[in-house]
Amino acid sequence: MPMIEALFARHGITPAQCDAFAYASGPGSFTGLRVACTLVQGLALGAGRPVIAVGNLLALAAGAAAGGDAAVPVRRRVLAAVDARMQQAYVAIVEGAGTDWQILLPPAVIATTGLAALAADWRPDICAGDAGWLGANLSANVAGVPSCIRDARVDAGVLARLALDRLARGAVLGPEAAVPDYVRNDVARTVVQRAAALRAGAA
Repeated sequence: MPMIEALFARHGITPAQCDAFAYASGPGSFTGLRVACTLVQGLALGAGRPVIAVGNLLALAAGAAAGGDAAVPVRRRVLAAVDARMQQAYVAIVEGAGTDWQILLPPAVIATTGLAALAADWRPDICAGDAGWLGANLSANVAGVPSCIRDARVDAGVLARLALDRLARGAVLGPEAAVPDYVRNDVARTVVQRAAALRAGAA
């Protein structure tokens, strides 16, 4: 909250002057998603404003596809992926440019061993995420995949642009309807479960 208060103070505005409050809805860190959603709900309720949920993987893809000198953004197919721990990955396939995106494969959780096959099936123009982690998990025999990896993180500016587009289209929620998009409800494993998963991976 002190960081948010400092942000408002730096720009000389109050929550009541905002048209809406956006948050990264997930998938991602269980605690992080809950904190983001809770803070936005509190701000929106206090200010009497709506909430806008923007998926982390969509924001990741849009940020990775942005840039270039073209006057008109070039449509790209993007495989967005982040480490979900427990030998799993959060993934989505989207296609578009700027703030105009079509979700081809909704956010899902898969085994990291399935990333290469996913890339081979969808043939993305860009694979977005942590470049080191993606490179380690994408098979080298998938033609064209290593060269299209882009190191990317969710950027607040990109998330805000996507949120503004949704606000203009009326794609908003009441604060009470804002919830995190966990995708995976199994957020932790016991020591026995981790050992079994490691044995299965080695088989």
